Amino acid sequence: MTEAAKLSLGAKETELALRQGTIGPDVVDIASLYKNTGLFTYDPGFTSTASCESKITYIDGDEGVLLHRGYPIDQLAEQGNFLETCYLLLYGELPTRTEMSDFTYRVTRHTMVHEQMSRFYTGFRRDAHPMAVMVGSVGALSAFYHDSTDITDPHQRMVASIRMIAKTPTLAAMAYKYHIGQPFVYPRNDLSYAENFLHMCFAVPCEPYQINPVLARAMDRIFTLHADHEQNASTSTVRLAGSSGANPFACIAAGIACLWGPAHGGANEAALNMLAEIGTKDRIPEFIARAKDKNDPFRLMGFGHRVYKNYDPRAKIMQQTCHEVLTELGIKDDPLLEVAMELEQIALHDPYFVEKKLYPNVDFYSGITLKALGFPTTMFTVLFAVARTVGWIAQWKEMIEDPHQRIGRPRQLYTGAAQREYASLDSRG
Repeated sequence: MTEAAKLSLGAKETELALRQGTIGPDVVDIASLYKNTGLFTYDPGFTSTASCESKITYIDGDEGVLLHRGYPIDQLAEQGNFLETCYLLLYGELPTRTEMSDFTYRVTRHTMVHEQMSRFYTGFRRDAHPMAVMVGSVGALSAFYHDSTDITDPHQRMVASIRMIAKTPTLAAMAYKYHIGQPFVYPRNDLSYAENFLHMCFAVPCEPYQINPVLARAMDRIFTLHADHEQNASTSTVRLAGSSGANPFACIAAGIACLWGPAHGGANEAALNMLAEIGTKDRIPEFIARAKDKNDPFRLMGFGHRVYKNYDPRAKIMQQTCHEVLTELGIKDDPLLEVAMELEQIALHDPYFVEKKLYPNVDFYSGITLKALGFPTTMFTVLFAVARTVGWIAQWKEMIEDPHQRIGRPRQLYTGAAQREYASLDSRG
């Protein structure tokens, strides 16, 4: 705690405590503001408001920094793997070899879902968006695993956490298989997390599926790069839902619903749709001109970031991974990928984009990579949800264990009608 901030309101002066984090800006503690002054603050989108205290993820958008428990995202993605990052987010430290082995075993042995879940899927239309299926199926987990919904029991909280990390990729693969009309593929305990997911998505019963280590590594990196991203819209949704005491499965389903928005998790799908709209390389100058025109509502999706005013630290790793996948698969004549690569070069060298720091972000490269891996655009946000589940669970768990946690209750600036008297229907003419 440092010296207090002073707020002058006419002749009255109020002191508000300043609080310091480990790194990042100090915050003004306004918890007592209404009590002392009768005033609220007004902050649409909460862009200047810390909604909680957290030890999990730190972002410095100006410097292009993303840390999980203090570790830079590029080191975790390049040198570690997704389950190692999951352990770090959940427990606060990187695992020892023994801890990693035990954690991997527990996650792997929870990847199967209740057999009745397969019949649950048949209630959806075949053409249902996979994200709609995910919202429903993840929310339904509480009906199948009600033995781990007591949020006051630390053991049940951890069991629910492991179950969510383990079963979300299974549900996602089932959503994909149902969407394309193929039979579900059961998880395998002899495969890694990313290998198992690719196997469940692309294997068919009539022939063996060969795991490509380059593609599996790319999938693992995609999961790692999207594991958590501080107090974004979906994470805040999970925390807000959890603050009411809702079970963890319901909270994650709420996060998935929020993630579905094109301004959030749907950004990589939107980026691919934009590439399809451009169509061919010869049309790129037309769309670049439109992007530079202030009077044209068109915006290049997958460039720049609301938080990062510098280069997205995840984009560099995703760029490298993207090119590794394209090289491995020998993809050279895909029109969309040709457009994407040309746009990438323009964005990295055009003075307009460089000056405004509209660099290709992680969504741009992940969209291209996922398309190359064989996923349809409708699955992109689903894969994001698979990766982000561990971040949501870690944030939810931290919130539940916070002794200062209270049910979320944002305030408002009311601008509607003042109090008025009811008039009978006959008197209203």
